[in-house]
Amino acid sequence: MSNPKYDLLAEDLEKQGIEIEAVKSRLKSQRIETPSWGYGNSGTRFGVFAQLGAARNARERLEDAAAVHRFTGAAPTVALHIPWDKTDDWLGLKQYAAEIGIGIGAINPNVFQGQEYKFGSICNHDPSVRRLAVDHMLECVGIMQITGSTLLSLWFADGTNFPGQGNFRKRKRWMYECLREVYDALDDGVRMLIEYKFFEPAFYHTDLADWGNAYVMAAKLGNKAQVLIDLGHHAQGTNIEYIVAFLIDEGKLGGFHFNCRKFADDDLTVGTINPQELFLIYTELAAAELDPGTQTNIAYMIDQSHNLKPKVEASIQSVCNLQSAYAKALIVDRIALGEAQDTGEIIDAERILQRAYETDLSPLLEQVRLEMDRDPDPLTAYRKSGYFEKISEQRVGGVSQGWA
Repeated sequence: MSNPKYDLLAEDLEKQGIEIEAVKSRLKSQRIETPSWGYGNSGTRFGVFAQLGAARNARERLEDAAAVHRFTGAAPTVALHIPWDKTDDWLGLKQYAAEIGIGIGAINPNVFQGQEYKFGSICNHDPSVRRLAVDHMLECVGIMQITGSTLLSLWFADGTNFPGQGNFRKRKRWMYECLREVYDALDDGVRMLIEYKFFEPAFYHTDLADWGNAYVMAAKLGNKAQVLIDLGHHAQGTNIEYIVAFLIDEGKLGGFHFNCRKFADDDLTVGTINPQELFLIYTELAAAELDPGTQTNIAYMIDQSHNLKPKVEASIQSVCNLQSAYAKALIVDRIALGEAQDTGEIIDAERILQRAYETDLSPLLEQVRLEMDRDPDPLTAYRKSGYFEKISEQRVGGVSQGWA
């Protein structure tokens, strides 16, 4: 099944030397993991805003993630947050996920919310607190073994707010010692993704403040440890696409948390405020994918809480924005771009990228969805499905797990 707009676009792209079937094949294989915490009521710095139909527990979060996958065809797994998604029957949760058409992805330990972590977790001056944090991460390794997860995703709020509060070198050594114990407990074939954050909640110093800190830890630990880039965890104006290229070249880019920096953290929908930045990031990712001499194993994940937008709708919007950015990156004329770069033709190089970015690829994405037996307009299809009305009626009362 085709449509005239797609036929015209395909003809134009073929004239530019773009193999349209190859682009479609890559779009059909694109995989984006959504976060369980994006479906439940979650917190801002000031409070929690409850929404109708918000998921109250792990099973309901899996149901919402499965709905996003049904409508997009590109989100087959959901990341879990422990203890927000804790259950007494992990095998049962895994089986339920399979029954509704979703898989369990990255496991995210929580070592920042408990009162015991007031002065940090694995960099805490108190060895008993460091022990508590390590034991929780080891618990999560055990959950990975039961659920079949291959990713342990780590973020730490550790840092200080006042000069002299902590010994920087001691804290660095404590961090490595703790991560080493967890790393050694990982099975073969699984990975530890180390996330960094420029600031907040620590403002004087953060123990994992940037990609260099995370890279050093990952390099010291070994091949099973890599860096996780969260788009919201950078200073304004940071050239994230450069970080992407550097880490890929070092074999240390393990994953992404997609969101938007404008909220000072990670709660805004990816691609809605600075879509060109997202395109440039995907340009580097696609370049590595298309290079037969480069090996990549990158986990693409969303990290958004959707405090204001309807939760399932926002997740569908995020996935669609990522599909669009990837599609535009795939139609960049790589040969012409390489020639312009090698000859110092700066304007030509920029125009090549801009041409791809400004191309309306919605007919291509609609065609890909049709060929995947999905509705060409996922958001509209979801709104017509009655899913939101159903969960709004079903999810009333009870106690919510998680941030709330």
